[in-house]
Amino acid sequence: MTTTTAPVADSRALGRAHYAARGVLEHFLALHGLTFQQQLTLRAAVTADAPRTPDDLVTRIRGDVKADPADIRAAIDVLLDRRLLVADGAYLRPTEAGRELTAAVGAQTAPVTARIWGGIPAEDLAAAGRVLALVTERANAELAALSE
Repeated sequence: MTTTTAPVADSRALGRAHYAARGVLEHFLALHGLTFQQQLTLRAAVTADAPRTPDDLVTRIRGDVKADPADIRAAIDVLLDRRLLVADGAYLRPTEAGRELTAAVGAQTAPVTARIWGGIPAEDLAAAGRVLALVTERANAELAALSE
């Protein structure tokens, strides 16, 4: 009798899943001349409930992906140059083109995302969500301790 065991969730498995999913997204972003960092920044501006300052966006993206603030500011500059964001005093607002681009990428990735996540039982997704939230919390605490 052959027994199979489920793979153990660990940093390597998490990283492999992240980079596989990111690779799918980056395929679609490349069609629009966007980098991952630019897309994260644009999406943060588009989905914000109020206009954000450049510093707000840097803080948000840095918190999400631990990116270098200089790289995030460079992404903001590109988005401004491409007129996907526009300065409005101290704030940045997404332009209609920025909103349309975000929607287009979402529409292109939606069927692929549905195939990737489809058929996974809700209880498995809930368990994975709880584990990932705990890992994120612990990793953020460790990173904060290392930065002190």
